[in-house]
Amino acid sequence: LRSVAVCACLASAAAFAPSAVLPRAATRAAALRGPSMQLYKDGKMQGKGVNIIPVFARPDSLDGTIPGDQGFDPFGFSSWVNMKFVSEAEIKHGRLAMLAFAGIMVESIGISFPGATSILGDSKDIFEIHNKAVESGAMGQILLWVGFIEACVGVPAMNEMLSGETSRMPGDFGFDPLGLGKGDKLARKQLVEVTNGRLAMLAVSGIVHHTIITGKGPLQ
Repeated sequence: LRSVAVCACLASAAAFAPSAVLPRAATRAAALRGPSMQLYKDGKMQGKGVNIIPVFARPDSLDGTIPGDQGFDPFGFSSWVNMKFVSEAEIKHGRLAMLAFAGIMVESIGISFPGATSILGDSKDIFEIHNKAVESGAMGQILLWVGFIEACVGVPAMNEMLSGETSRMPGDFGFDPLGLGKGDKLARKQLVEVTNGRLAMLAVSGIVHHTIITGKGPLQ
């Protein structure tokens, strides 16, 4: 049952990446700016990219070049905020949420790494694990090193996004030892990452909320 539950959680991510929306063209420009993804009204082009909810008009400030741009902005935030900065923040939070979800599921299934049980115990309660990590100093070490990396890499990247004068794509830190960003599928991979990150943020928020209410983990 646990294996089935985990597989169901992972498979559900596909619902957030419909094949009709994912770009398949050879280049990013062709994938995100192709004629098939342009919106027209009364014979005039109203914008570029898909419009996920046609009821809400696609803002002119969204041109379809940012990964995950589905044309949904009913409150017009994109017209007055730096969208590269917002996209950078969303990708970062999505990556953290995906790591968090993976960690929560590993604990819930009962998989433990050597030495972890002696420090964190064998509890599957995420709050109890967190408290023991704080008491043992493990959480302090995590915050120290993550803060160091953030200060050296994350802060300069966010400042660069805020300046608005950069060709750097949001979330691109030049770290790709496996070469996954090469080839003609980069636009599709970027969209898949954003959609799965959004799903993970919803999932982790739901797990935390549900644990507070019921006192049970996601598989309980």
